[in-house]
Amino acid sequence: GVFVSQLKLADWRKIGIAFGCIYICYVIRAARWALLIRHIKKVPLLSLLGTQVIGFTAVALIGRIADPVRPYLVSKKTGLPLSNQIAVYIVERLFDAGTMALIFSATILLTAWFGGPGTLPHPEVMKKVSYGILATTLVGVLFLVAIRLTGGVVATLLEGAFGVVSKGLGLAVGDKIRAFRAGLDTLRSFSDFGIASSLSLSMWMLITLAYFEIITAFVASPELKDLTLAKCVLIMASGMVVSGFQLPVLGWFTQIGVVAAAMSSFFGVAAEPATACAATLLAVSFLSIAPVGLVWARFEHVSLRKVAAESGRAGESLVVDEPGS
Repeated sequence: GVFVSQLKLADWRKIGIAFGCIYICYVIRAARWALLIRHIKKVPLLSLLGTQVIGFTAVALIGRIADPVRPYLVSKKTGLPLSNQIAVYIVERLFDAGTMALIFSATILLTAWFGGPGTLPHPEVMKKVSYGILATTLVGVLFLVAIRLTGGVVATLLEGAFGVVSKGLGLAVGDKIRAFRAGLDTLRSFSDFGIASSLSLSMWMLITLAYFEIITAFVASPELKDLTLAKCVLIMASGMVVSGFQLPVLGWFTQIGVVAAAMSSFFGVAAEPATACAATLLAVSFLSIAPVGLVWARFEHVSLRKVAAESGRAGESLVVDEPGS
């Protein structure tokens, strides 16, 4: 009864704003993908919106095993090689991870430096975690620059080094490095990097706003109603970590449980509002695209299960081309 009352008393105008933010993010994703492939083939900015909507619907309903659906559908739609689209997908995920890391670290550090007592749980630990994330992000950027400039040489060296242990492992590592290099070939200037970074930052700021609106919409819970942005980012990070291992259906409840537990343990939110809020976060940020995606797939004559299986098989047999070949 308390769980249901929390949902009824929520400010649904805020939840509506969150819906809008999440749906705009899919438009930004489509535009970002179109811009990343523009040096190979120019397509209208919103022409890939369907591939993003259907692809994320597949992930929501089937699980992370369906991640290759998006590059597979883009490859089919544009006629470009799947290896190229897998490479673009890798770059896209790197931008997502880097942007989320920057938002998390910047928010936590600013709050730890300028916020008063009690603004963050375990502030010293949070500061150390933020510094670690920033350092890891910087190392990742330097690694990507090295791969962009000398990817072929690095791939050959690592292939030989790991090949001493296992020839299959060496070939796998070499292929991964070449995939990184092929994807980074989409960024041919500082302008390309700036555009992709701006779109990624805009998208993740909208996602952060969506989380904040949903959490503070539960006005019947003082802990949630007055939650700060920094605390919201902590909750968002916990949800993102769990969603990286999303299982079909079962994973939904796992994610709700983990996020609700984070709210309760970090901020003292009661179990019922925490669970209601976590369920709403999952529904809006992850599952809300599914109805639109199913209808879109119907119009496009796409079977989600079939395309998930086909994309998986295609990805397993893929040989990544060197950039420019």
